[in-house]
Amino acid sequence: MPDVPTLPYRVEYTHPYAKDTFAEHLYIALHEYMPCSEMICVCIGTDRSTGDSLGPLVGTLLSREAPSHLKIYGTLDEPVHAINLSSTISHINKEHPNALVIAVDACLGQYKSVGWIQVGLGPIKPGAGVNKNLPSIGKVHITGIVNVAGFMEYFVLQNTRLSIVMNMAEVISASIMKASIQTKGPEPQTTRSLQQNYF
Repeated sequence: MPDVPTLPYRVEYTHPYAKDTFAEHLYIALHEYMPCSEMICVCIGTDRSTGDSLGPLVGTLLSREAPSHLKIYGTLDEPVHAINLSSTISHINKEHPNALVIAVDACLGQYKSVGWIQVGLGPIKPGAGVNKNLPSIGKVHITGIVNVAGFMEYFVLQNTRLSIVMNMAEVISASIMKASIQTKGPEPQTTRSLQQNYF
């Protein structure tokens, strides 16, 4: 029987082992680009919209205790959003040309997928759900489905429950913290061993 593909990986934020399993799979994603001396987490969004505040909330939580090798862009005080995303990317490319960039953003999806978070390899395209043409970013991406897509997306983001967004941000930030610290440690486990440990 073939092994289950490791990435992309999805888990509901309410799962009792969400922080642990998400951190382990994020670690596997980061390990694809090891070794690296510097890691940057770009948390995209704005505090002016509840649903779109997932990224800045993650960035704020991370900024309070991030290890020295993890640099944070995008917080509630200094968000990275549609207006300054391009200039932020240019700054990162100039000041941190060899950094491993993790991009975090909220997105909309199907009703049954609300509350799920996903990690995968490659960049994300911020703003695609609300028809904005913004540059792609990230070698590893993390997305959180905060509400339902398909109708009046801006209104939906504005009327997303803060409780869901905050709880998702706590899971994501804790997972990023754990995975970034683990990159200084041993090799990652396999997908099969992860399933045996947590499922």
